Amino acid sequence: MLTPKERLNLALKNKQVDRPPCICPGGMMNMIIEDLMDISGYKWPEAHTNPEIMANLAISMYKEGGFENFGVPFCMTIEAEAMGATVDLGNKTTEPRVIKYPIDSVVDWRKLKSINLNEGREKVVLDAIKIIKEKNLPVPIMANLTGPISVASSLMEPMNFYKELVRKKEEAHKFISFVTDNLIQFGKAQLLAGANVITISDPSGTGEILGPKLFKEFAIHYLNRIIDELKDYTDGTIIHICGRLKSIYKELNDLHSDVISFDSISSVTQVRKNVNNKVVMGNVSTLSIQNSTPNEVEKLANTCMDLGVNILSPACGIGIKSHIENVRAMVNAAKKRKYVYFTRKCK
Repeated sequence: MLTPKERLNLALKNKQVDRPPCICPGGMMNMIIEDLMDISGYKWPEAHTNPEIMANLAISMYKEGGFENFGVPFCMTIEAEAMGATVDLGNKTTEPRVIKYPIDSVVDWRKLKSINLNEGREKVVLDAIKIIKEKNLPVPIMANLTGPISVASSLMEPMNFYKELVRKKEEAHKFISFVTDNLIQFGKAQLLAGANVITISDPSGTGEILGPKLFKEFAIHYLNRIIDELKDYTDGTIIHICGRLKSIYKELNDLHSDVISFDSISSVTQVRKNVNNKVVMGNVSTLSIQNSTPNEVEKLANTCMDLGVNILSPACGIGIKSHIENVRAMVNAAKKRKYVYFTRKCK
């Protein structure tokens, strides 16, 4: 029998496995729930600033029969905070969020700070990965980055940012290039600390928000820069895009990632039909994971696998009020699965 790490590694390369892996990467795709905090004794907000607590909380999900990976951090505010945003760390039932932007316009990007890997919560994440790595468990460790568009729109008022992508295009590119350079540094540091796979989630960089032209110019271009810089340090790369994908199928074919992960609003069948050369990951409804019964969640998981996902996962970060029994039901669906091999299409 394959270990979770071996299984995911093969799935990322589109090679035959005994069954689909079931993962929830971390970062924006947070896996931590209140049930888990109560069971383990490790809680938010302390877990956001203490590497030992962060590491143990991430490990506890797998130990409690949950997702087959370790994923840190548990939010998508690390990078924006490191560059100058003010963040409220929330409490046991609310995730950290940006409460003050450091700049007012893309032209102000030179006022931003560069990420310092030796301080702040970025160092907490790196130390947590090292702690997990030292335990030498046969489970993949996921590095996580917030995508360039999402970080940029966390550093200034989002509506102004989207307008200035068109009105101040040259400076917008310089701004996002600066953000991307910092993300590459943080991503590489996570992988060198011991993470095996990197996930980049860009919920604000969707086709619905940007439209196909801007999506290709600003999202695809900078995501590919990150992937290309980090590919030699990782076992695989996962990109998560929120929203409806229908308008950007063509553009998604230009992504250099190994895996495409997407929201439950998008059809697995249509993604498999229209997006080539990608392992497909997803896309069990997080609303259902939080509000349905274990039996219903297991049925949804089986439907996703029937439709052709190579890697089973929630469609986004799961709700903090989700029950551990529902997470276990999803993982158990994968464990009981007889192998069905879905190959990705080649051009």
